[in-house]
Amino acid sequence: MRLFVAVLASIALLTMDHISVRLNPVRTTLSHALDPIKYMVSLPVESTRNFAASVKSYNTLKEENRKLAEASAANKLRLLKYEALEKENIRLHALLENSFKLGEQVLVAELLSVNIASPYEKIVAINKGTRFGVHQQQMVVDAKGVVGQIYRALPHSSEVMLITDPNHAIPVQVNRNGLLTIAVGSSQPNKLTFPYLQENADIHPGDLLITSGLGGTFPQGYPVARVDNFTPPANKQITATPTAELDRSRELMIVWSNKAPISLTAEKPAAQPTEPEHNQP
Repeated sequence: MRLFVAVLASIALLTMDHISVRLNPVRTTLSHALDPIKYMVSLPVESTRNFAASVKSYNTLKEENRKLAEASAANKLRLLKYEALEKENIRLHALLENSFKLGEQVLVAELLSVNIASPYEKIVAINKGTRFGVHQQQMVVDAKGVVGQIYRALPHSSEVMLITDPNHAIPVQVNRNGLLTIAVGSSQPNKLTFPYLQENADIHPGDLLITSGLGGTFPQGYPVARVDNFTPPANKQITATPTAELDRSRELMIVWSNKAPISLTAEKPAAQPTEPEHNQP
């Protein structure tokens, strides 16, 4: 009976709501009382859904942040590599420009190892040897000046004695006035000394020293060093700083002083015996 009464009441209310607007104030009044109840009923579900969405968003953001951090680290490494390649390209470009200015035939070599920590020898190894025509006493330069000379030539590599080696001496002249002297390596990593310089020698701080060409090992006119500051007349204590970047150059140039071309791809072929000439009638 109660169900029957409820059904009849519902039908009556639906019919009245459909054909008349008199129930609108009642609906409005009831909504004020029922809306908070609806909100309280749906609150746990919405809170659970929002919490799950927040956790999912946090995990997603955390994963994206991790991937972005990894990508950023990889991009930084690539950028450092690109910067290194750019600097190497600049050095090679400088070597290429200087190779055209030298006038002699040159061969670009790359540094393999450095042994300049010992105070008794300043030796570096390069990746070019006798297979490329390299031989002892050849001058080695970089884009800024004389580095040293070939100390030992092997088939696939060579050792270069730097001009700062205590056992190395190079004939030089002051570019300003042509004064001749000998620059000797010191135990300091980047200094040259002049033990044979006269007391009254005309040499000033900042003077550029170039190869004099005496002795035949170093062709004339290559920059070697600049004279350091000193107080005259202490000429015996004069030192000079090499113009070459001895502790930073990775690409070096081996110089041939003769004009005959040297094969840079393989060893020289053995000389073929020539047939004796016959006198023509």
